[in-house]
Order: sequence, then structure tokens, then C-alpha cells
Amino acid sequence: MPAYRPTANCIWRSFRASSKKHLILTGSRGSGKSTLLSALFPQPMPGLTSYVVPEDGVYMKENLSGETVQIGRYQADAPGNTNKMQPVPEAFLTKGIEFLDMCIRHPSDWVTIDETGYLEQTIPAYQEAISRLLAAKHVLLVVRKQKLPFLDSLCKRDDCFLVDLDKPYGDAFCIIMASGKSKRFGANKLLTDFNGKPLIAYAFDATEMLGQNRLVVTIHPEIAHICKKQDIPFLLHNLPDRNDMIRLGTGAIKDKASHCLFLPSDQPLVSRETIGALLFCAKNAPDTIWRTCDQNTAGSPVVFPSAYFDDLSALPPKNGGNTVIQNHREHVRLLPVTQHYELADICRQWRLLQRMHWQSKYTSHRSQILLRSICFLYLLQLPLCFWKHLTQIKPHFLHLKERIPLTVHLFPVPSIQPVMVLL
Repeated sequence: MPAYRPTANCIWRSFRASSKKHLILTGSRGSGKSTLLSALFPQPMPGLTSYVVPEDGVYMKENLSGETVQIGRYQADAPGNTNKMQPVPEAFLTKGIEFLDMCIRHPSDWVTIDETGYLEQTIPAYQEAISRLLAAKHVLLVVRKQKLPFLDSLCKRDDCFLVDLDKPYGDAFCIIMASGKSKRFGANKLLTDFNGKPLIAYAFDATEMLGQNRLVVTIHPEIAHICKKQDIPFLLHNLPDRNDMIRLGTGAIKDKASHCLFLPSDQPLVSRETIGALLFCAKNAPDTIWRTCDQNTAGSPVVFPSAYFDDLSALPPKNGGNTVIQNHREHVRLLPVTQHYELADICRQWRLLQRMHWQSKYTSHRSQILLRSICFLYLLQLPLCFWKHLTQIKPHFLHLKERIPLTVHLFPVPSIQPVMVLL
């Protein structure tokens, strides 16, 4: 089992982005399927719930009426390796199908079934009733982890979003891109303290669920040292350009990965939940390039299927993955972030301050007021940690601060009355 279990919100976000009709949860016993179902639908839903009474049988309950029927009978004297829990066909053919028909007639869009397993395998008429239900409703279906034709057919349906809690992200890898030279920053920003720990540590935390299926590609020996201490795979190189970093990283993982998430290491606020949701999307749409977005503005991180690894390895000098994205726009889909600042990198916030300073030299007094108001309102949306550590994310900021003292004033700007303006 993975140390990090996907949250209900993570799964729901990825399911919604997939545009698929049904959601299937599977996994071994104790993997948390029923717990997750309850988190996804806390209120009683129309549907069926099965439960076991040890050395007695399996019972099926219709959720809303509470009516119950025994669908499996324990047979202690079953010969050899025969499963001691045997189906009760007449229960499936009468009450089981009746319960499913009740769900179809219910006005709710969604129905839950917890769980479907080997007992249903030998009852074709009940299987057909489940197919009718899938045609009529959205179904959240818990499926027993077992290699049986009926269960396999459910999990492989094109309209089903599958979450396997034993291996939720499949054979996904992540390349953490840590080869920037931080020229505009003035120092190695990845080592800069940000809310109590180095900036690079946030990328490690956000991808923790992938364990050893990560690779930090870096030109900085200090970053390699941190990776070694934390047992995170790394690739230390001395090549100059972005395409070099991508080629080296892709070459190192291409024989092991079904798809790869590329994460810039200077986005400290991208959440673990967003990373997980991207990986779920990629696993359920294996031919699609998935990337994050804020409304209609796309950003990073991005997940590429293995079909694009050769293109990524052959990028022109100084080019990045966006070249591949532009060449295959029809295969790109977007996952919205829950907070817009997840897509913000440290450099982008600094450039905003720079531009505000530059504009103040050349614009009229009225335009300056409006510009500064807009900048302040944008920055106001950032979490407190950005403000708290603003002087740490740029060593030259103190020099700027001497030239432009930071004070707060009130200006009567049209449509923003009054507004605090950063000077």
C-alpha cells in the first residue's frame, strides 16, 4: 500500500476532469475502498451495500429501504480449493435485480454499489441488470480485486474512471526539474529558505506519493547532496540548456515509465492533491497530455505519456516541453487547480514587483495609482508565506527597498473605494 492515500477530493477532481460517466474503486482487502466511498458520498445514496457475516454468508442491503437478502451462503464442507462462500442464485434473480431496478427508477443521478465480487460472476441475468443500471445512471462502483471476466469487463469499460488503491498511479514517474541557474534571482533560489525549509523541499513533499519513481535532474551539487540524504534518485549533470535536462531525465526513465510528470522545482505551492489528480487523469487517459490550468490559463506541472518520450528527447536547443505540446494540441487536456497560486513560481512574483517599479517611472500619476492598485490586489491573493518571506526570495530586494520604501496608503481609485496601494 502507498504511504500516501489519495483523498476523496483528489479523486473527484480527476474524475470530473476526465469527463467519464462512472467511477470504479478497486483494491485489495483493507485498502480503504468503502471508506473512500463514504468520503465521496457522505449522505445515504440509492444503491446496494454488501457485507459478510463470518461463517454464515454474504448479505445485500438496499441502501434507502434497508431491505436485506442473503446472496452468499457459507459452506464449511465445500470440497478441495472450492470457495466456501457460494452464491444464492435465486436471491440475485429476485431481490438483487429488483433492487437494481429500484435504483434505475430513483430520481438521483448517482447510485452506489459496495461491492461487486465473485458471487455475481455466475449470474448472467444479474450482470445484465448492472449493465442496464450503468446505461441509466452515474454509478460509483466498488469492485473486488480479483481476476474474473465480469469484474475485468467492468474495470475496462471506456466510460469508467478506475482508481486502483493498491497502485493508484500505475507506472508513473516524475522528473523534478532543478537545473535552473537563477540568473534573475541572484543566487540558487532552490536553496533559499521558504517558510522554514529550502524551496526544493516543497517539490519533494508534493511528489512524496511516488517514492522512488522520481528523478531530480540538477546541475547543482548542493541539490544532489540533499537528494542523497533523503534517498531521492537524482541525476547530476553539467549541460547548459532546458532540452538537455529533459533529454537526460526522459532517457533515464523511459524504459520504466508509462507516463511522466514534469514538475518545476520553483512552484512551492502546488499541492500534493493536484499532483495526485494529474496522475489519476493520466492513468485513465493514457494517450493524453495533461497539464494544470487556472481557468483557461495553462501552466505546469505537465504529464506526458510514454508515446511522447522520443519527441521530448529530441527537442531543439533551449526548448522545453511546450514545443511538444504545441505540436499536439489536439491531445492536450487541462486539470483546473483549486487555488490559482499553485501555478505561481517565485520568479513570477518577483517580476511583478519589478514591473511595478519600472512602470512607476514612466506612467502618469493617475495610471500609477491604478497600476499599483491592481498589483497590490493581485499580491493580496497570495498566501501569507509569500509576504512573510518576500525579502528572502530575492537577495537584491533589500537594495530595491532602500530606493522604494514599502509603505501603505489609501487612494480613492475609481471602482475601488478606498484601496490599499503598495508603493
